[in-house]
Amino acid sequence: MAKCPICNADVKAKAENKAFPFCSPRCRTVDLGNWLNGSYRVPVEEEISTEALLDDSPPTSRHTIN
Repeated sequence: MAKCPICNADVKAKAENKAFPFCSPRCRTVDLGNWLNGSYRVPVEEEISTEALLDDSPPTSRHTIN
């Protein structure tokens, strides 16, 4: 049986549960709220430009170590 991604409770089959893949409408609403307030984020890698790849100079850092 599947588990609810919010509360980890057992989830009834889609035919029996309008909130699927969540266990309840409450958990479905909590998940939506998490998306809307930015709690979930998709990781993004910065694209490295061709010029940066071809540049022979050492990388610079914005942070200094004292």
